[in-house]
Amino acid sequence: MKLKSLNAILKKNSDNSKQALLKAETYDRETLSPVIKCSICNGEQVAGFKNMKTGGFEEVMLICNSKDLEKFMNMYGINRADEIKKVY
Repeated sequence: MKLKSLNAILKKNSDNSKQALLKAETYDRETLSPVIKCSICNGEQVAGFKNMKTGGFEEVMLICNSKDLEKFMNMYGINRADEIKKVY
């Protein structure tokens, strides 16, 4: 009985995660620009948005591989990787 309940909870959480991945996020394209902030010391890459007015950066996710970059692009409806500038 406990195993059934645990499986039901896991399935429900899994379904919610899938729905969250399918839902596209939005950002203000007039004031925000998608960027990947790269560390020159250790090569770490963080995807996020740079405010074009203030220059501030808002982190969204760590980019460890090409699948992470693809996930970021899909989340925000970015069609081409060359739309994302790299900043150091």
